[in-house]
Amino acid sequence: MAGYKYSSELKENMSKAVGTGLPISSKHSREICAKIRGLKINTAKKFLADVISLDAAVPYKRYIKEMPHRKGPMAAGRFPVKASKHILDILKSAEANAQFKGLSIKNLLIKHISAQKGSKTIRYGRRQNKAKRTHIEVILEEKK
Repeated sequence: MAGYKYSSELKENMSKAVGTGLPISSKHSREICAKIRGLKINTAKKFLADVISLDAAVPYKRYIKEMPHRKGPMAAGRFPVKASKHILDILKSAEANAQFKGLSIKNLLIKHISAQKGSKTIRYGRRQNKAKRTHIEVILEEKK
């Protein structure tokens, strides 16, 4: 991906991974990214695995119109399984990149993770709906 500019500067103790044009909702992705930003990589992977197995819900802060409450201290939440699977794959890719660079996997934190709207491709037919696309970027940092 020549010419892609990340939101933060990459240093020696950082690794990155990008997913472009993923067929997931930008709204679900934004809420997942807000939840796992700043966590350790193992904690984030465990949380996403729990969301996929419907054991933990993602708290929603922005898009909560007519959304049900969940148990515990969380107000509104959902189980975005498809988006969680894609984001978990990107986290694993960033972790593999960090391991290739020689960074310690135990000390990796999610320094930056963001979701942006991607291009909308047209699905042809009688109604011509537009497909959702999302770009996800992840930057991991090794803390000692």
